Amino acid sequence: MKKILGLTCLTLATLIFVYVFYNKSENTKSTRTFSNYTILSSTWEKYKGQFIQNDGRIIDYNQNAITTSEGQSYALLRAVWSDDKDTFDLVWKWTRENLKRKSDNLSGWKWGQRQDKTFGFLENGGDNSASDADTDIALSLILAGKRWGHQSYIDQAKPVLNDVWAKEVVRFQSKNYLSAGNWANLPSEIVLNPSYFTPYAWRLFAQTDNTHDWNSLINPAYDLLDALSGLPPDWVSIDKSTGQLKSPSVANLTTNYSYDAMRIPWRITVDYQWNKEERALNYLSSAFKKLRDDYLQNGKLPTSYSRDGNVINGDESPLMYSTALGYFKTTNQNLAEKIYQEKIIQLYSNDTNSFKESLPYYEQNWLWFGAALYNNKIIPF
Repeated sequence: MKKILGLTCLTLATLIFVYVFYNKSENTKSTRTFSNYTILSSTWEKYKGQFIQNDGRIIDYNQNAITTSEGQSYALLRAVWSDDKDTFDLVWKWTRENLKRKSDNLSGWKWGQRQDKTFGFLENGGDNSASDADTDIALSLILAGKRWGHQSYIDQAKPVLNDVWAKEVVRFQSKNYLSAGNWANLPSEIVLNPSYFTPYAWRLFAQTDNTHDWNSLINPAYDLLDALSGLPPDWVSIDKSTGQLKSPSVANLTTNYSYDAMRIPWRITVDYQWNKEERALNYLSSAFKKLRDDYLQNGKLPTSYSRDGNVINGDESPLMYSTALGYFKTTNQNLAEKIYQEKIIQLYSNDTNSFKESLPYYEQNWLWFGAALYNNKIIPF
């Protein structure tokens, strides 16, 4: 009887312990589960299994299983910041063997299955370059060389840098601008995507490549952002006849603050964190007040705005929060913490140790970049 009673008491005690531990764990779930290590390392591992093929090709399943130079560049950056040399080497090998353009060392931006069932650059401009991807690829190679101590990575970045300067940097009225790509220096205008501006990368390029004046890109970029005032546009052009900023004449290039422009606060925050650039802080503080005001008033941010600040798409998108997180962290730490807890890590699944698998590759990348920036993991080594 005593033995049975003892077992009963032990079982009861065990059940009480399990109940208390489970409830305590549930109440502290965000602290226990969403450590810096977990949210970055586990989502990277899951991303690799979901989007990266065994040969190093990243597939965007939401766009007919295509591959973009942007997607490859994001994977390279994430691999460096995750200290994942094997994946970096795999992705870089596929990128240089498949996306390198025949005429230079830039990458064609759009690759996949063509109408004749062969694979390669897609019709209607798939072999054109995108200067953000070329910049991020060169940056990732320099960071890889610094992180893993291999000069060969930096040596491979130099031909890319040479052709970015030759094919994508445009000089106009004694100023240098990073255009949107090899196609963007048109007879009447220079097409720019402000979310391609990466002052932090240009500063590193200047340390690596002394044959080009990379620092000369910095002030014109900040001048242009300041001239736009308020929320910046996805696309803008410099009119060659007047020198004024205008809407691009190229079809389908919007001037909304949406899927392109929303990357700007992240990129400018990196320049501030790495270099304590005063212009970066001033720009962040002035340009994105609309986001702060809307969040404080409504508890959420819409997916896109028009240039005059009106809401175009009122639905919530994880992209808006992850890309704006740097702005909030720089200007209002308490608000940044609230957004991080309520809008970022809520999209992380305990069951899969990843961001929700239904999220497309673009959203998953920027959730990772936003979380990494917030947790001080975006570093120049």
